[in-house]
Amino acid sequence: MATKTISIMDDVYKMLVAFKVPKESFSDEIRRLVRTKSSIMEFAGAWKDLSEETAGKMKGRIHERRKERSRLEELRRKTIPGRKKNRRD
Repeated sequence: MATKTISIMDDVYKMLVAFKVPKESFSDEIRRLVRTKSSIMEFAGAWKDLSEETAGKMKGRIHERRKERSRLEELRRKTIPGRKKNRRD
């Protein structure tokens, strides 16, 4: 297989090293990081054995995080003049 040499900044190299799986080549890592999104159907049934209690806790935590994100975004809008809403707002 042919190889190519690329130049990257030191900070990018450090990020790659931080995300690298042991015994994974940088080519394999980059391939893993840039591959296209998977189909949602790959996850169908993944949580089928989840108890109602655990599912409820997860939903509650998701709701809390969304409220926290909304509060944080509101603070940013108030403190950064001219800040526009992001696509999640």
